[in-house]
Amino acid sequence: MSTPQSPPRRPAIVVVDDEPAVLAAVSRDLRRGFGERFRVVRAGSGPEALASLKELRTRGDQVALLVADQRMPGMSGTEYLVEARKLFPEAKRVLLTAYADTEAAISAINEVALDYYLLKPWDPPEEQLFPVVEDLLTTWESGAALSAGGVRVIGHRFSKASHDLRDFLARNRVPARWLDVERDGEARELLEVIGVGLDCLPVALLEDGGVLERPTILELAERLGVSSTPTEEHYDLVIIGGGPAGLAAAVYGASEGLKTILVEREAPGGQAGQSSRIENYLGFPAGLTGSDLARRGTDQARRLGAELLTVSDAVSLRVEGAGRFVELGSGATLSATCVVVASGVSYRQLEAPGFQELTGAGVYYGAALTEARACSDQHVVVIGGANSAGQAAVYFSGYARQVTMLVRGPDLERSMSHYLIAQLAELPNVEVRTNASPVSAAGVDDHLSTITVATKGEDGTASEETMDVDACFIFIGASPRTDWLDGVVARDERGFILAGSDAQEAGWSLTRDPYLLETTVPGVFVAGDVRARSIKRVASAVGEGSMSVSLVHQYLVEG
Repeated sequence: MSTPQSPPRRPAIVVVDDEPAVLAAVSRDLRRGFGERFRVVRAGSGPEALASLKELRTRGDQVALLVADQRMPGMSGTEYLVEARKLFPEAKRVLLTAYADTEAAISAINEVALDYYLLKPWDPPEEQLFPVVEDLLTTWESGAALSAGGVRVIGHRFSKASHDLRDFLARNRVPARWLDVERDGEARELLEVIGVGLDCLPVALLEDGGVLERPTILELAERLGVSSTPTEEHYDLVIIGGGPAGLAAAVYGASEGLKTILVEREAPGGQAGQSSRIENYLGFPAGLTGSDLARRGTDQARRLGAELLTVSDAVSLRVEGAGRFVELGSGATLSATCVVVASGVSYRQLEAPGFQELTGAGVYYGAALTEARACSDQHVVVIGGANSAGQAAVYFSGYARQVTMLVRGPDLERSMSHYLIAQLAELPNVEVRTNASPVSAAGVDDHLSTITVATKGEDGTASEETMDVDACFIFIGASPRTDWLDGVVARDERGFILAGSDAQEAGWSLTRDPYLLETTVPGVFVAGDVRARSIKRVASAVGEGSMSVSLVHQYLVEG
């Protein structure tokens, strides 16, 4: 007779406070609000809480949330969270503070990557406590589901095809597990069971029992139901691009009653969705990841009624009278009254010898979130000097043994936000090399092993050095995704789309002036990084996306 299996234990919320009355009140409120999904573990001191965490980890339990009072004798809340983060790095972290401790809480944001701080008392908890905790737990659950995953991908770490599948699944927030055939015994056992050879990798094992050998991204997307088809014959608004600008346009378009569809070629979030941390976005004092911003924006757009068409690429724009027709790579056509182009930019490719051949095999463009865990205790090189490169270097510093930044210019001040420069300066395992450019890359066994770097000295002389490297991540500027508009919409010499007064000078056809974000084609607007003269910041992209919808309304009323 088989012994019935006990149900899985609920993830834990661990609360620590040295005042018994406060500890009891916090625990009571958390149980009332979240006790059905999570169990609350109490501790009266930092050391006691750490002992509980070690026991939870030994048992293989999950911890979703760490709640700690700041003012505790012997070990402050911040000191406790530093140690607790080592045991459960993915758990969300909340500091309980009195008004006088606000400065300590703000400092903790940087020290322990604090997710939130709560001022005591919170009354009523339905307004002051529950919404904050619910948001944090929902975000944690989303990440936990991704790592637990139903889809299993077996492949080689240093394989471009394997990397592309992993990146696609991660960016589209599809729950999946990655199994490296060279490191995971489970991977080799599974291949033997399903009778698939190493020459057929990567392999995707689906929850329905399906096995896909060397699938394309489109094939995998169709089997997983990630891709979709339009439901309408005509739309008021078609948005091309699912980055911050496109998502903002979708949110505002749908919320204001426009029949709206968004087309995204890769994954919601765009280039910003790959950011490991965005810390200067208004309203998020602890920062948020690009994937979290993308998830929130996508959920919001869908809830308000926008359609999202993912893994679909716009290949041409056709103008017929008042109609605007977007041709997709699948052969489908979207009919629209207005179009917002928010197709964003792609990282510029590095032309130095060896980098193209090793792309996906140790050389990556963006992809910090996908590859970071695989870089544990390794030497990582980040090429670039703007915010995206700085964010990646900070993120990798938590995994890699050494992070080396190669910056072509003489300093970081010209291209990077001050807060990132300050963070980098505090990290002992991050080295920033200025006036440094990659000369070539070389590999062993088809994956990256060395990079040769040229450095210009203060006296103008140049020297070269070859360094051993495990992985290289490139953030060297951007090229606009606008080739599909060639001959239809006016662009500048670099391919960025002209709008407003620039469009008027480039061949505007109507007697009225073009609206601020309107291109040379009336009714076709542009928002975000793809616009000429745009400010390359997430907040400005969101602003332009929302502004474009108000201009769409003007166009619909006034023509």
